[in-house]
Amino acid sequence: MLIFIVAGIITFIFTTVLTIAGVGAAFILIPVFIALGIDVRVAMAVALLLNSIAMVFASTSFIRKRLVVFATAVPILVVAVPLSPLGAYVSQYLSRELLLWLFTAFLLFAGSMMLFYHPRPREEWSSKTQLILYGCGVGALAGFLGGLLGVGGGNFIVPVLVWLGFNPKKASATTAFIVIFSSFSGFLGHATLGHIEWTLLGFCAIGSAAGALLGAYLMGEKLKSRQVKIVIGIVLYMISAKMIYNLLKAALR
Repeated sequence: MLIFIVAGIITFIFTTVLTIAGVGAAFILIPVFIALGIDVRVAMAVALLLNSIAMVFASTSFIRKRLVVFATAVPILVVAVPLSPLGAYVSQYLSRELLLWLFTAFLLFAGSMMLFYHPRPREEWSSKTQLILYGCGVGALAGFLGGLLGVGGGNFIVPVLVWLGFNPKKASATTAFIVIFSSFSGFLGHATLGHIEWTLLGFCAIGSAAGALLGAYLMGEKLKSRQVKIVIGIVLYMISAKMIYNLLKAALR
């Protein structure tokens, strides 16, 4: 029981921070759960469902504040879903290690861009068609590369949207909305195999919901766009550090 309580507290902390950046906490929670002695399959299933739970609560708040750009979010989802399996198919013909190193380099570049580059935000767009086209393009990139590398497409979406001129808060909120569906589809794959620990899920769901609400509040009410960009940059660096550690660990085996 103590392990479940600790897992719930950790989930609350990481979900609060990562909700500000618009990405799910699964990439951190999975290794944390494993370190606590939880089976890897259970850890993956629970963490993915927690992503969806957190982003449902966060998106409810973001939608009320009109931060989710649906004209871009929906095309991203529609295009990313069919292209993800294509990326997974192509991956069998390429060196996964090389691709992951390239992806890590991209994350480091994107993180640096978030921290040091200052694009001119575009609050108004010339037409909804432009937003839809951007959504299709970003969805194609996120879906294909996400499937190719086996990582969450949200890691691509936030920095690309900011680079395109989206307000960082809207980029984060739009990505959070997308994560609901992408994470839940991944969870269903594990759920059909019965990889669920319901007590763990109960404690962590409370922490996830509370963390998402706090993170959404901080992002929407307390933080400026520049501060949100800094959080996103730090999160991208964290993801990069974890991937470098995993790649080096695999290479030394």
